[in-house]
Amino acid sequence: MKTEHKKQKDFDAVQFMRQVRDRISADICDLPKEQILEYFKQRVPKERIFPSC
Repeated sequence: MKTEHKKQKDFDAVQFMRQVRDRISADICDLPKEQILEYFKQRVPKERIFPSC
């Protein structure tokens, strides 16, 4: 039977995503619909970087 050793991650994407999601949820939990929409409109990046294919 082969044993596998898990390597320590430099960056854990799942943990980061959960932290961001929890922070956003806390920020918008008591806001009305209009303010939630404004919250996301303000946070959309002005310039997006697309991969070149």
